[in-house]
Amino acid sequence: MSGHQPLPDRKLMESIHQQVTKIANQMERTQIADYVDLLNSPRKLIFSNLLAGLARGVGIAIGFTVFATTILYVLQLLGALNLPIIGDYIADIIKHVQYQLEGRTY
Repeated sequence: MSGHQPLPDRKLMESIHQQVTKIANQMERTQIADYVDLLNSPRKLIFSNLLAGLARGVGIAIGFTVFATTILYVLQLLGALNLPIIGDYIADIIKHVQYQLEGRTY
């Protein structure tokens, strides 16, 4: 034995290569066809863009609410520490926010 293994069947390898290439081409054509179909249908395009815009807007609103709530919570914790200068500043910010929440203006 010389340690050489037999080469794989060349026809089998070519057949597998052709099948994989064919599947890849079909997948690519399908995506392009969907895109062209979307462009040719203004209602679908408008609806999908409207839905994406609504989702983006709701996500921004929720994200900002969580962020602002976290900041206010941290400011209240810092205000409870009674730090001389920072405590007064934070108390003013909280007072402004509470006035805004109650609908009052200065």
